[in-house]
Amino acid sequence: MSKKIVLAYSGGLDTSVAVNILRKEYGYEVYCMTADLGNLPDNEDIIKRGLEAGAKEVQMIDAKKEFLEHYAFPALKANAMYQNKYPLATALARPLIAKMLIEKAKEVGASAVAHGCTGKGNDQVRFDISLQTLKPDIDIIATGRENNMTREEVINYAKENKIPLPPIKSSPYSTDENIWGRSIECGILEDPWEAPPEEIYEWTEPLNKTPIEPESITIEFTQGIPIKLNEKISDPIEIITTLNRRH
Repeated sequence: MSKKIVLAYSGGLDTSVAVNILRKEYGYEVYCMTADLGNLPDNEDIIKRGLEAGAKEVQMIDAKKEFLEHYAFPALKANAMYQNKYPLATALARPLIAKMLIEKAKEVGASAVAHGCTGKGNDQVRFDISLQTLKPDIDIIATGRENNMTREEVINYAKENKIPLPPIKSSPYSTDENIWGRSIECGILEDPWEAPPEEIYEWTEPLNKTPIEPESITIEFTQGIPIKLNEKISDPIEIITTLNRRH
């Protein structure tokens, strides 16, 4: 019987390569679990790409409602800020994804889980601690951390192993987004003496491109939770996505 592993699969370059590495180099039957947190415009392409990369199964789970109600909104009520400055969005999603990985591992009888974090940032810690807390005996593999390949090496590996490449943007930045927020890192952003360039932003407009007349919006809260937007919209997902589209 093949040993099984559940991979937190984003559909991007690194996790597509991870499917192949986990199969060929670790000998696992790979089950991909993708959490839709409001950041996946090409769900069908992600599933197709995962299967073509060699996954036994790719499951897409809509977790937007759970993420907002049990992670983002409680953080909002607590005014949760990293070092009292940095609004949390990406970090809030990691414990939820870890929970979903463990649930999927139990469902398919997997002895291990995997994620695509490198050894550079905090995400590896968020994943590993959450996973170990939920299931202390689970094996954890982080292909990006353990193989330590450069981006060029990852692309070459994909080409050599005929792994379908997702659209790759020519950008020095690494981004992660969900329905609650968007984070950007790498490139010039690693120099604290440089101001962030306008090109990194996607959800906002520069001041010189904004309307002269302001737009008024009304958000109704109950016990710190937004329950209505402009006296019309009450669905939590629609409230946040509507606000996200406001530039």
